[in-house]
Amino acid sequence: MRTENETIFDRYLEGQTRRIFKNERHYLRAEYIPEYLPHRDEEISQLAGILSTALKGERPSNILIFGKTGTGKTACAKYIGKELRRKVETDERAKKVNYVYINCKVVDTEYGVLAAIGNNFTRTDDEKIPFTGWPMEKVYNHLKDRIEAAKGVTLIILDEIDQHVYKSGGNVLYLLTNLNDEMQGAKVSIIGITNDSKFTDHLEMRIKTRLGEEKVVFPPYNADELKDILVQRADMAFEKGALEPAVIPLCSALAAQEHGDARRALDLLRVAGEIAERECATIVAERHVHKAKNKIELDVLNEIIRSLPTQSKVLLTAIIMGTEADTTQMTTGEVYDNYREMCRVARISPLTQRRITDLISELDMLGIISATLKSFGRGGGRTRLIRLSVSPVETKSILSEDDEIRTIVDYRSRQIRLF
Repeated sequence: MRTENETIFDRYLEGQTRRIFKNERHYLRAEYIPEYLPHRDEEISQLAGILSTALKGERPSNILIFGKTGTGKTACAKYIGKELRRKVETDERAKKVNYVYINCKVVDTEYGVLAAIGNNFTRTDDEKIPFTGWPMEKVYNHLKDRIEAAKGVTLIILDEIDQHVYKSGGNVLYLLTNLNDEMQGAKVSIIGITNDSKFTDHLEMRIKTRLGEEKVVFPPYNADELKDILVQRADMAFEKGALEPAVIPLCSALAAQEHGDARRALDLLRVAGEIAERECATIVAERHVHKAKNKIELDVLNEIIRSLPTQSKVLLTAIIMGTEADTTQMTTGEVYDNYREMCRVARISPLTQRRITDLISELDMLGIISATLKSFGRGGGRTRLIRLSVSPVETKSILSEDDEIRTIVDYRSRQIRLF
């Protein structure tokens, strides 16, 4: 029994004989941008070389930045933006440069992207583009007028640009790349960040050509490079002597197996520290890293499903509903028929069967489904037998968090009950 003044937090606060973290654990989060980014000198130099023309008042080339998750793409783009602003503030010779960052996974509609960019140039609420309600033409003209009034060169960073293209198409990209033809006193350059090297296949040639004037590829980190990153962050986040010597090499090695993902390495180290803290341990040990790995992996598939593009979510819903209603596995053709029905209900334009075959391969690679190739003998052709590798009930619950997908799940569930 607790005394009157005791709380459920007391044992965590009083049980520790020494501190694990300094009051700076945010240094172990991917959002933190340090003053120096280890092992990204070459990529930063490439970007700086391209964007330096903005400081002369000239329009830099549009850039597409490619690389797997956790390779430092966003961190480097934000770091470059910070350095550009610092140069403008400290060097009278530097011309004005405006920097706008948009995460297209968060702001994922045509209206939302244009409004978010335009509102970066407004000072009062009266000038702001409302959350909804304006015609697209008015939003675009307001955005154009604001950028032109700001003068100088405006760099628009579109992070997760592939998410926007898959959901809304390339119309916004066409409008943004066309701004320079319509403005006199200002210039715009687009920097797209993506981990999907094939998303440009879904753009019209005129947009693709304009958007990808320069390309910068970020390779995955190896274990030694991840170790250097973790050492830098650990010095800032942990008390001296709070880590066993083997902890950082272990986190680095485990993350290197996951395609050199620095976010994964940072998450492992931070969660290991938090587990040690909750256990009132005096030091972070290897066993805490293994516990952190298990904890993170329990949530990773759910997070992957949440972050799928809309078309992939519709496809996954079609597979779930098909296997629930008919059999434990389906052919590619059966999946496609089901998918088209889902698109009809959700009023979403369906993709071609060839593109759906690609999305099936992606879901298979992510471990969400299992797609086994089956041959029907000479002259009989081949197909894939598709079955779920995740819990259908839990996955439907996650998919239902998306308003568009909830409509499909509710509709199909009613159909199944009717029969």
